[in-house]
Amino acid sequence: MTQVAADALGLPAAAVRFELGDTEMPPAPLQGGSGLTAALGSAVHTACRQLVQAFLDVVANDVESPLRGCAAADVTVSGGRISPAGEPADGETYVAILIRHGLTELTADGASARRRDLDAEPGTFGAKFAEVHVDPDLGLVRVTRVVAAIDGGRILNEKTATSQVIGGTVGGIGMALLEETVCDPGTGRVANATFGDYLVAVNADVPDIDVIFVGEPDPMNPIGVKGIGEIAIVGVAPAIANAIFHATGRRVRSLPITLADLL
Repeated sequence: MTQVAADALGLPAAAVRFELGDTEMPPAPLQGGSGLTAALGSAVHTACRQLVQAFLDVVANDVESPLRGCAAADVTVSGGRISPAGEPADGETYVAILIRHGLTELTADGASARRRDLDAEPGTFGAKFAEVHVDPDLGLVRVTRVVAAIDGGRILNEKTATSQVIGGTVGGIGMALLEETVCDPGTGRVANATFGDYLVAVNADVPDIDVIFVGEPDPMNPIGVKGIGEIAIVGVAPAIANAIFHATGRRVRSLPITLADLL
């Protein structure tokens, strides 16, 4: 969100302070369903555009301002300055406008709304590819490579988005081969409720993971994003199961896939 605001205002990220999830703030919906980036990012973007318009309203009749009479669609922002489109040298800074008009701050609000003039919501989708090695004598499965191709719309931060998909892929490997909740039939208690008993994928279980982002910005919201939370893990376990079937001819339809399923 800091990046979204900095881009919309033409400021360095270090000049933006973004706050979220503080108990001093009003109640807000939970973050889930891969919806936060699109919903919150759109609101942040709209608020920033409204703030630029608020500065333009201040100088609308200012004969000293090169921005006199300009609307938001007529200007560009960069380096903490608002400039007429195509004339970056003729603009002025936010600070200069505030000082000249005796203001200490300007405030603007923004809300999030999906476009209603489009027939369908494209949604996020991806394709997962897995390579496995299966020991024919012991039934041991080793995932040796995973490729994830993700259409997540506009990717705001490729580094953190890649990390998100890698993390989901690791979870998918655990889902496919390791993770299983065992309940005591007499008491209903979870019998393997510690990391000593409940197996998760660790470094030795994780292969090279290639992440590829494809697709175009989503037209449903002003910043073109979708969401890559759930899609990071969806498809990993089926891809591993299909790879095991290709290697062994054994079709396993329950998870996790264990030695007993393959021997």
